[in-house]
Amino acid sequence: MKRVITVTVINQSGVLNRVTGLLMKRQFNIESITVGHTEQPNISKMTLVVNIEDDVKLEQLIKQLSKQIDVLKVNDITDKSIVLRELALVKVVSPPNLRLEMNAIVEPFRPQIVDASKNVVTYQVVGHPDKIDAFIELVRPYGIKELTRTGVTATVREVQQSFYESAPLSLLK
Repeated sequence: MKRVITVTVINQSGVLNRVTGLLMKRQFNIESITVGHTEQPNISKMTLVVNIEDDVKLEQLIKQLSKQIDVLKVNDITDKSIVLRELALVKVVSPPNLRLEMNAIVEPFRPQIVDASKNVVTYQVVGHPDKIDAFIELVRPYGIKELTRTGVTATVREVQQSFYESAPLSLLK
């Protein structure tokens, strides 16, 4: 079962190698990994998508990651309400006579054209990985010249409070 795990780390040399090395030693396959700076200087967040068969192995992985010297926090956010996104750049063979047809077909995915030449268009698609997979399958018959994907990044959604839960008592009287 795919799990989305975030790891907050001190941003210094070797951290990524230690985290991925731990997963490799435990024979976990990393399906996706992204790393980037956070709102705090010198702190980065890793988002890992890992295929884990059972809860015991998941718990073991979280405990082992938490013990790493540069790791500040580990969260399995799979079952929470999350925002999950990926970016793909897809170069598609697109002769001038097919461009209008292609643009009409891909429009529901809201891709951006980031580069165009005489016979090739490069689309940028952002969204859930399933959306990107569907976009790729849609344009595949035209001919994909090149494809690159960033990997998944995710964050937990904020909890929405109703007015009555968050308002001071004096306003409710």
